[in-house]
Amino acid sequence: MIRLQRSWFQRGLPMLAILLLSGCSSLSYYTQLAGGQLELLRAREPVADVIADPQRDATLRDHLLKSQQAREFASQHLHLPDNQSYRLYADIHRRYVVWNVFATGEFSLDPVTHCFPIAGCVAYRGYYTQGAARGEAALQKLDGKDVYVSGVEAYSTLGWFNDPIISSMMSWGDERLATLIFHELAHQRFYVKDDSEFNESYATFVEEEGTRQWRAARGLPAEGASSETQRRDQLTQLVLATRDRLKALYAEALDPAIMRQRKAAQFERLRSEYQQLRDSQWGGDKRFDSWVYAPMNNARLLPIGLYDQWVPAFEALFRQVKGDWPAFFTAVEEIGGLPMDERKAALERLAKTSA
Repeated sequence: MIRLQRSWFQRGLPMLAILLLSGCSSLSYYTQLAGGQLELLRAREPVADVIADPQRDATLRDHLLKSQQAREFASQHLHLPDNQSYRLYADIHRRYVVWNVFATGEFSLDPVTHCFPIAGCVAYRGYYTQGAARGEAALQKLDGKDVYVSGVEAYSTLGWFNDPIISSMMSWGDERLATLIFHELAHQRFYVKDDSEFNESYATFVEEEGTRQWRAARGLPAEGASSETQRRDQLTQLVLATRDRLKALYAEALDPAIMRQRKAAQFERLRSEYQQLRDSQWGGDKRFDSWVYAPMNNARLLPIGLYDQWVPAFEALFRQVKGDWPAFFTAVEEIGGLPMDERKAALERLAKTSA
């Protein structure tokens, strides 16, 4: 999803002409991005006004009240940006705010990337309507690509706009909403162009450590991983193992027909391993069945594992600075400023110290 600059909203559609200089997309694509972002911005209202309005839904008001306690904690204790982001609310009257379209080659795990002036290159294109996302997916399929469309309940503009709490997030529990605020504000605090693994792992660590401290501040016990989290992690490991096997398969010089057969066999192996895990260790819990048994392809595997690859490295870095948040962010910025190869080498060294 492109991260539009704050000045675009202030100056209007002529900003599109500057964005198009990247040569990365069509006018129609940028127009729908601009229109969708503008619609979201127009829907914003101060959370304080919603909370104070007795005519608004009582559950919504209570949920937002608790979100503001977490928002204050984020700035005062976690040293995350102190701005109007997540102090605003927007009712968008739909389940998802955007739909992301992921694509790969038929025999590749490398994503089709899209580059934007602010966010850099990312492994998807975002659309504000499901129909537009499906249209893009159909075009990619005609081009022989593996394609996956995923609805997204929230996203960050990296501080270029004051991001609201969105109605699509209101089905979440109070703590999950707090973790989202910590995660997205971490992106605002620091972001590296063209390195999703770094950005998401860093923000995920801030989310997890921030949540631990948020619970402690309220006198709540440290919470171990929930059964859902543990099971999601186990499924993630199955998917990552499948990706490794597919990567090795695609490196072979095979006839396309044989390659397709072996590719399909790997997806069936994933389903078989999942079913065994589900039935033998999870007591038959079927909460992930809809994902596993849906039509499977390379693109569907892309988002899995993206958010936590380098979390152990950031955990080690946080320990090195003795839990000092400003020092941690300074160290993160230093690593993020390194060339890609040096950055990954630094993260690998840190990850080894966390074992």
